[in-house]
Amino acid sequence: MQKLLLLGDEAIAQAAIDGGISGIYAYPGTPSTEIMEYVQASKTAKENNIRALWSANEKTAMESALGMSYAGKRAMVCMKHVGLNVAADAFVNAAITGANGGLVIVAADDPSMHSSQNEQDSRFYGKFALIPMLEPSNQQEAYDMTRYAFELSERMRIPVLLRITTRLAHSRTGVECSDPEKQNELKLPDNLRQFVLLPAIARKQYRELLGKQTQMEAASAESGYNRIIAGSDKNLGIIACGLSFNYLLENYTNGKLEHPVLKIGQYPLPLDLVNELYESCEEILVLEDGYPVIEELLRGMLNKGKKIKGRLDGTLPRDGELNPVIVGFALGKKHLQGSVVPDLVKNRPPKLCDGCAHNDAFLALNEALASYGRGRVFSDIGCYTLSALEPLEAINSCVDMGASITMAIGAADAGLVPAVAAIGDSTFTHSGMTGLLDAVNNNSPITVIILDNSTTGMTGGQTSSAFGKIDNIVRGLGVSEEHIKVLKPLHKYHDENVAIIKEELEYQGVSVLIPRRECIQTLNRRMRQKAMAKTMNI
Repeated sequence: MQKLLLLGDEAIAQAAIDGGISGIYAYPGTPSTEIMEYVQASKTAKENNIRALWSANEKTAMESALGMSYAGKRAMVCMKHVGLNVAADAFVNAAITGANGGLVIVAADDPSMHSSQNEQDSRFYGKFALIPMLEPSNQQEAYDMTRYAFELSERMRIPVLLRITTRLAHSRTGVECSDPEKQNELKLPDNLRQFVLLPAIARKQYRELLGKQTQMEAASAESGYNRIIAGSDKNLGIIACGLSFNYLLENYTNGKLEHPVLKIGQYPLPLDLVNELYESCEEILVLEDGYPVIEELLRGMLNKGKKIKGRLDGTLPRDGELNPVIVGFALGKKHLQGSVVPDLVKNRPPKLCDGCAHNDAFLALNEALASYGRGRVFSDIGCYTLSALEPLEAINSCVDMGASITMAIGAADAGLVPAVAAIGDSTFTHSGMTGLLDAVNNNSPITVIILDNSTTGMTGGQTSSAFGKIDNIVRGLGVSEEHIKVLKPLHKYHDENVAIIKEELEYQGVSVLIPRRECIQTLNRRMRQKAMAKTMNI
């Protein structure tokens, strides 16, 4: 047994390696990215030939992991919470196919929207799919639960959802690792129709899934991740889910809790333990980092007159992540050290990196659009979304991956011509290609700008699925050759770029412009590595 200093993401990755995975699939998205990066950098993973691949999007990642599970081997798929929306088709149906080899889905939620469009709670997806869920309260539990999740998945023949949040993913502590397991041998399902969801088969397997709910509830009650911790003051009982339990502990310097606490780390919710806490206390406070999932459930399940407090009644804020100070105020601890942020600590607004190619691309676009007026540029998820801010103020939408092209189609159909879509190279292959096909089929009068910086820049420079392929993909989707133009987003080509953009804005059909220049961060990194290699050779 060894002890390592790990981020929550890294603890999950190490547990997956130690747990005998044969493959991990993901699309980079904060706060989940470091799970894949850790496995890719692991010497042990390389020695064991663990497949560690970035996928085109979360749906393809989910399906690849499901395919590995079909073959009897353990697989993990990782994504941020909004990525689970993309993977939802395969994710929900995987509950009905079941698993052969252990299959664990990691969803990293982002309460407070540090780098996301919303703060949705992935526990709803687990409940919707009717599969077991695990929610660690610290990095050690993240490691232990991951190992347990593979065992639970194979024992119950079902995928398991592991839900974490940003603070757990990106904070670090010592983690004790246990002995590694060998990878599974290749083994096809006993029933070769298990993964064939024709209606007659799916109906039967859905009934089997429903029949497993009692087993899931028993596993939840027996695992040890749900337990009541005694407290002498029964005026209040506390239900603390996942990371919120850690926030609760931080309000007690001696670690001794004054109120009875039901710690929740595994779902389905253990109803017997909930009832035991409810019956023994005067009021209930629900601490959950995310939506009021349990609080809402309790208000319906235990509507017996006792007060249930949490996010819905204003005891806790309705939005944003919890922290020890917020939990302390909910407990009546009004003067906690560190609860006031000094005035000198100021937020620093994000901006495009100095030297970023996107800046030159949007300066040219702004000038080309000046005669048409503002409000015509639909954008997407990526570094370039920062062009919405001063000084560029160049874009007018950012909804979800791939929405720029399809929103431009709809706006053009409504009469907003010209309409412009701005999308990154990685986002284009993630979710933009089908939208461009729609535009070609409809001959929509839109100008699509694919900002090609040769990487997935927003999440740290992972390899883009689009690298070296964009021009051929665009041609293959049917865009006319004369309306596919590559630009050089540099200041010295500004006038030339403006002229090309103006010309394509006037075209009454689909045009694609590709401003192409390597991300300044990956360029700098590559040059440093080159200089270091040269120095070492000397």
